[in-house]
Amino acid sequence: MTTIPTKQPNRKHGSPYDRGSADRYYQRNYDPHYYPEGTGKGLRVTAEVMHEDELKEYALGYWEEEERKDYG
Repeated sequence: MTTIPTKQPNRKHGSPYDRGSADRYYQRNYDPHYYPEGTGKGLRVTAEVMHEDELKEYALGYWEEEERKDYG
């Protein structure tokens, strides 16, 4: 189980927390990644090269997201 980060996560658009939250909201699979320059801009940083703290922030964003997109 991933532990909760001890510092406040970066919630900036494109951050690991933001991407985790968005993946959960849009009912996408758990796939740690982020965009340092903002969502969809520049390079996509994947789990293989993410720092442990970034992986924790993605997990936190994913599991804290309570809303779900209604595709109905």
